[in-house]
Amino acid sequence: MPMRLLHLIVVAALVSAAVDVYKIKFESTMQAERVDKLRAEIGRERDTIAALRAQWAQLENPRRIQALAQRHLALKPIDPTQIDSLDRLPERPPALPAPPADALAVIIEETEFPTGSTGVTAPGETR
Repeated sequence: MPMRLLHLIVVAALVSAAVDVYKIKFESTMQAERVDKLRAEIGRERDTIAALRAQWAQLENPRRIQALAQRHLALKPIDPTQIDSLDRLPERPPALPAPPADALAVIIEETEFPTGSTGVTAPGETR
C-alpha cells in the first residue's frame, strides 16, 4: 500500500509539472505573437515616417517654393533707391509720460464702507 501511495504522488507531481510546462509554453507563444505584432507595427510606422519625410522634402524644395512665389505673389525686384543708411533714419520719438492714476479708483480703495445695522460682518471682512 505505501508503494502505491508513492506512485500516486509521483504521478500527480508529473501531471502538475506537465501542466506547468504547458502553461509556460502557451504564455511564451502568446508573448512571441505579441512581439511579432509589435515588430510589424514598428515597420509600418517606419514606412509612414519615411513617406512623410519624402513628402516634406518635396514640399520644401526651393524650386517648388520659387515657382509658387512667382505664380501667387506679386513681388517686384528691389529698387536701389529703396535702401537707405541708418544715419538717415528719423530720431526716435520721446517716451510718453506715464498716465495719471485713476483718481476715482484711489478714492474707492481708501473709503471704508459700513457693514449695516445688523452688526454682522461681510465675508472676508474683519472687525
